[in-house]
Amino acid sequence: MDKKILGLAVQEKTDQLQACLQNLKEKELNDLVTKQALRGKEIGALLRGIFKGSSCSQPGGVARRLNVYKHCVQLVESGDLHAEVASEIIRLLMLEAHQLPGPALADLAIFFVDAIKGGSLLSGKSLELFPTILTALATSEESLVYGEGELSGEEFKKQLINTLCSSRWGHQHVIHLTTMFRDMPLSPEELQFVVEKVLRIFSKLDLQEIPPLVYQLLLLSAKGSKKNILEGIIRFFNQMDKKQREEQKHSESAELEEAMVPLDQLRHVEGTVILHIVLAISLDQDLGKELLKHLKSEQQADPSRALCPFSITVLLSVARIHRFEDQVFDFLKTSIMRSFKDMQFLQGSKFLQDLSPLHYDISAMVLEVVANSVFGWDHVTRGLVDLGFILMDSYGPKRGLGGNANHGLSKSPAQQACKLGADILLEAFKVHELIRSEILEQLLNRVITNASSPISHFIDLLSSIILSAPLALQSSSSKVTEAFDHLSFLPLDTVQGLLKAVQPLLKISMSMRDSLILVLRKSMFSGQLDARKSAVAGFLLLLKNFKVLGSLTSSQCSQAIGASQIQVDVHARYNSAANEAFCLEILGSLRRCLSQQADVRLMLYEGFYDVLRRNSQLSNSVLEMLLSQIKRYYEPEPDLLPPLKLEGCILAQRDQIFLQEPLAHLLCCIQHCLAWHRSTLALRRQAAEEEDDGDDSGDGGFQQDLGEMLESITQRMIKSELEDFELDKSADFSQSTGVGLKNNIYAILVMGVCEVLIEYNFSTGNFSKSKSEDVLGLFKCYTKLSEILKEKAGKNKPPSANKLARSFLSMGFVATLLTSLFRDCSQSHEESLAVLRSSSEFMRYSVSVALQKVQQLEETGQTDGPDGQSQEKMFQSLCKITRVLLWRYTSIPTAAEELGKKEKGKSISLLCLEGLLRIFNTVQHLYRAKIPQFLQALDTANEDAGEEVDINVAEKTSFQIRQFQRSLVNQLSNQDNDFNSKEALLLINIISLLSKLLEPSSPQFVQLLSWTVKICKETSLEDAPCCRGLLALLFSLHALLKSPVSLLRQLARDIHAQLGDTEEDMEVEPQSHFALVNAKTAAPTACLLVLGQAEKILEEVDWLINKMKNHLGSEAAEDASQEANETQLLEKATMLQMGTLLTAYHELVQTALPAGSCVDSLLRSVGKLYAILTSLVKYYIQVCRSTTWGIPGRLEKLVRLSGSHLTPQCYSFITYVQNIQSETLSFAGEKKKKKDQTAAEVTTVMAKVLRETKPIPNLVFAIEQYENFLIHLSKKSKVNLMQYMKLSTSRDFRINMSTLENALQEQNVEDVESEPGNDQSIASAQSTDSQEPKKKRRRKK
Repeated sequence: MDKKILGLAVQEKTDQLQACLQNLKEKELNDLVTKQALRGKEIGALLRGIFKGSSCSQPGGVARRLNVYKHCVQLVESGDLHAEVASEIIRLLMLEAHQLPGPALADLAIFFVDAIKGGSLLSGKSLELFPTILTALATSEESLVYGEGELSGEEFKKQLINTLCSSRWGHQHVIHLTTMFRDMPLSPEELQFVVEKVLRIFSKLDLQEIPPLVYQLLLLSAKGSKKNILEGIIRFFNQMDKKQREEQKHSESAELEEAMVPLDQLRHVEGTVILHIVLAISLDQDLGKELLKHLKSEQQADPSRALCPFSITVLLSVARIHRFEDQVFDFLKTSIMRSFKDMQFLQGSKFLQDLSPLHYDISAMVLEVVANSVFGWDHVTRGLVDLGFILMDSYGPKRGLGGNANHGLSKSPAQQACKLGADILLEAFKVHELIRSEILEQLLNRVITNASSPISHFIDLLSSIILSAPLALQSSSSKVTEAFDHLSFLPLDTVQGLLKAVQPLLKISMSMRDSLILVLRKSMFSGQLDARKSAVAGFLLLLKNFKVLGSLTSSQCSQAIGASQIQVDVHARYNSAANEAFCLEILGSLRRCLSQQADVRLMLYEGFYDVLRRNSQLSNSVLEMLLSQIKRYYEPEPDLLPPLKLEGCILAQRDQIFLQEPLAHLLCCIQHCLAWHRSTLALRRQAAEEEDDGDDSGDGGFQQDLGEMLESITQRMIKSELEDFELDKSADFSQSTGVGLKNNIYAILVMGVCEVLIEYNFSTGNFSKSKSEDVLGLFKCYTKLSEILKEKAGKNKPPSANKLARSFLSMGFVATLLTSLFRDCSQSHEESLAVLRSSSEFMRYSVSVALQKVQQLEETGQTDGPDGQSQEKMFQSLCKITRVLLWRYTSIPTAAEELGKKEKGKSISLLCLEGLLRIFNTVQHLYRAKIPQFLQALDTANEDAGEEVDINVAEKTSFQIRQFQRSLVNQLSNQDNDFNSKEALLLINIISLLSKLLEPSSPQFVQLLSWTVKICKETSLEDAPCCRGLLALLFSLHALLKSPVSLLRQLARDIHAQLGDTEEDMEVEPQSHFALVNAKTAAPTACLLVLGQAEKILEEVDWLINKMKNHLGSEAAEDASQEANETQLLEKATMLQMGTLLTAYHELVQTALPAGSCVDSLLRSVGKLYAILTSLVKYYIQVCRSTTWGIPGRLEKLVRLSGSHLTPQCYSFITYVQNIQSETLSFAGEKKKKKDQTAAEVTTVMAKVLRETKPIPNLVFAIEQYENFLIHLSKKSKVNLMQYMKLSTSRDFRINMSTLENALQEQNVEDVESEPGNDQSIASAQSTDSQEPKKKRRRKK
């Protein structure tokens, strides 16, 4: 039969073919088709023959075609056919589909939908036919029966798609169905329906099925709905990542472990999906634009949704497409910065933290991307490197902050962003071997080329990278060696940082070390001073780090190489003899520096101590070098005075005098090296005695010579008079003459020598009385010169010039000296210390030096002298100094100290207090992690106890705060007699600093706030700085517990009561909430502080309004109710804040403030208030447009309050201000008439008046803008809000005819300055009007 059909079809005998097919039953025809399909040879010809004999004009033919279609679909889905045969069948059916009438197409489409719903489709191959059928159906013009009604073809198709998307899809068909929709014409609504259906299925599929489905969705995005597709993909993987993180946190739970998705599988799937997205965006750039647009809008509303690890990875991968590179990095940079700024903004306000807690950490998100990139995400590594460097370049330390800009805790958003960039690069370096070379190259390029700007952050990163994997960097040693070639052209700080960073590499790479030495030798003979200084720095570093075998080791000598990879002993390769020869060769090179400029010698002297500390075997060579150098300036005759030849320390060139030899630094270096040598010698002897085999030959010679020399210099310096140094009161110390310069240099050298000898004699004196007397003798010499220099320079110098010169005493010695002077109660030391304690000048000097050292540590992170760069040693010294200063201040009250003797300069107690303030600040910035140990060290009861494991920071901080509170209360209670404003202010600042160590939720913090409120309410203080300090403390504490807006209202009422009303006949009800606000402190002190705090609250409200706007624009369907509740909370809080703030401003704008800063600040501040009110009104206009909520009653109350309590008073205040200015101008004009003032002085007064009235137009504009948008909101909400607003006559610019005539008559009169007096007769309604013409006339003159 099949051959017959084929034959008839070939012979074009259509009638016979129709008759033949009519005789076949449905089952027979189906069997025939099945038989041919299984053979696979002539199925195409057979089907064409059947279709040729089944005319669509006959019902039988249509039914036969329909039957063949259904049977073929079942055949294709059975899986029994070859793929080629199945494809051929589907192609034929697609070609013939358009011949079918509408009802047949509808029947066929319903057959497909039922098959999909019933899950009878096995392979999904037949779904290729479905789009063709639906397309044909949509173009059908016949009315089709659907249920009980009739639909057009297009409507029928829409109904089918709706039914299809509402039904359950088999997992195995999802991809086929998505592919099918690509070939189908869909309206935007239908496409959105389909996309939402596919995205809902994501969570039900296996992870491995997601990438091909995403690929199909991205292809589908060509039709539209790009935003929905991208948003759905990102949201799905964001949720998967969150689940993964939660499961990892609770991985010990057995239940969760069963449900856990394998991490590596999830990451590989994400990587594949990201590649698909990047490919799609490279083919369709609109998709990339939509991605950025979506993420920007999401970031405004909820950064955690916009910048999750997955979306960041997508963006960094898209950045490889050149067109999107700049856009992506700009978006990431601004988003990261905004996130850090929001974090900082929230940290300062408990009010905002309660309303909108920040659970999002952008740093953690970005670093998670770096960690995830290990799973073969090569497409993201390039973007990570670029992002890291962009952040470091954009937000690194700026000029003016100095090289140590980042030595403290990262606090500002810019510092946090820079640190994030460094962390990205460091982590990427650790996990990706392929990009190490590129990171290192870019880093070294920046270190070398950006030398003029601060690059400490790059050097810190380089150091971290080298420490993380020094052996891995051996392959890139050529890049480091190339960088060495530029050393002689780099600033000294950069050279020191770079060499310190690469030092671990020098220990493991002989070639790198040799290259560095060659460069340093060349630099040593350079014509540039900086190059020679760099060479000295490099050689000193090498000497410190290449130990000669046999050098003593101690905890101080530990090398700063933290990597386990460098536990290899370098002496295995370089034996001790080679190392010793190497070090001696370097010392030979450095010996040449002793004949160079003072700066070069200075570096050498400052570095020798560290060399000995790390490499004690070199002590003989170093001491010999120092001995030969000091002999040049030492007078060997024991009876000759002075003991030092100062003339050899200076160099005269023409009329100029230069310092040639920094003698004090040389002696300082000798003193410290000698002390170190003696201590190591003692250790050697002890070791030798234990082993009975010691050879100390040659060790004592230099030590003895230098010791005798220092003793001789000491005795002769004490005997010397200033005249011996050619210095006395009559000498010339001016900086403009050669003699004056020489005398200044001599004086500074002698003072330095005295300080060095003070430290030497006290350290070696072992508390003998004679040594203490020597110390005092040296100090007297120091003091005489210091007084002369101050006296000579004091007349023409600012007070800062009278500060102590940079001291030569070391930090460790200062700590020891203070402890001995103030805390040493040992009987055996009593006699010698009594000598020193008898001199209050020496005691004050000791504390002043301690203060100087702490200041240097605070500003630069290190101090001069031995161990100045050792963080641990500095911390220990800081603890010692703090303990002494704290004891001294709390034990001896300032009043008792100052009683009966008024001496020059600050009292010791005040110096102690200033020192404590600096120390507390320094510890919080430099030693944040060690604060518990610091507080423990201050506990005088446990001075000698070891560190406790558990230290209650809150209790110990509270204990210290209470001590300072008692002192402050004593000060405030003695206001009439001995009130010391400086001391009180220092105490307030210390309490403020220590309060930062308390948790705002702790009872100690609440107690401190209550105490501060009580002090402010009960203390009437007329000292403006202390009042400012107390109010600032009150606001800062209050903001961390709750919003201080209620305080502002009370303070504003107090200010109003103290200064009176703008209307003189109005009597203000006398009330005092805070006694601190009185006639002397109300303005400008309290007023400006209140306005400053009010503006902070306005900023918070503005932030909340923006957040509400963002919520309004991005409410997702699934969490709409949650969003609505959150928005309502934000709205309520905003209204309450604005209402309370408005009442505070209501008081202030009625206050008779004095002209000047208060008036100016208030006008600007009220303008900002109206701008925020306008912003709030705009938000509700947006609400009315997009929702049916309407406006809340609270807004009506707020508008009513602004209309009754603010706007009229604002216009009255403007009139008051203009009256003040008129009086000022009148007064200036009268004085000019009397010739008391020059024209220039009058012009100055006028300029000041104009400047102070400048904010008035801005304020009036802000008020009118507010009223303008209120009118818009009234129309939108159908609520008349303008009924609460009264239009002011101050803006009614009517022309007063009499005034105009008078003005015209006076045009030719020379003295137009009398005109402001006429203004007083003009009604306040025309005050603005009358002011403008005056201004113009003044300009004409």
